[in-house]
Amino acid sequence: MPILFFMRHAESKANRNRTLASQTDVTITPQGMDDAYNIAREFLKDIELDGIISSPQLRACQTANPFEKMSGIKAEIDKSISEQHFGRFTGMSYDAVKMDPAYEKDVTKRWNWIPEGGGESYKMLADRIVPFFERFGSLNNNAKYLIVSHAVTLRIIKGLLEDTLPLYPEKIANNGEIWQV
Repeated sequence: MPILFFMRHAESKANRNRTLASQTDVTITPQGMDDAYNIAREFLKDIELDGIISSPQLRACQTANPFEKMSGIKAEIDKSISEQHFGRFTGMSYDAVKMDPAYEKDVTKRWNWIPEGGGESYKMLADRIVPFFERFGSLNNNAKYLIVSHAVTLRIIKGLLEDTLPLYPEKIANNGEIWQV
């Protein structure tokens, strides 16, 4: 498998406002834009990428944009690494969901919990993500890819790669954080 760098999108307006963005298109903040540019500049000093893959959500695409411009590589958009669908909780504030009795507050119990209103359980998200990795099986082992995605998606990806599912990390990646596999 090639070398994979996973990045959570830079700060979005939903992060700043403390709301669940889910699969909606919210933009990154001016601070997020500056951070994405600075992270790309520093990252690309030492790493020559062979590919960039981004979730289709606007905040991920905007985060990938400086990497595209500086590397000359156009990002491939892949729906399978979209953020978890939070159903009717999409757009609600963190405080409001904590008060809603239908919201599963315990992150360790979300594997089979399906958010009301068409949401995805963590298991459903994992099932959506698994085929994403099939593309890397036949690629050059020295190839380097940046994958820009989201907090919950990266939580599940980490569990998949560490082969711990249905147990998964409780801590999520910070905005703009990059980790390597």
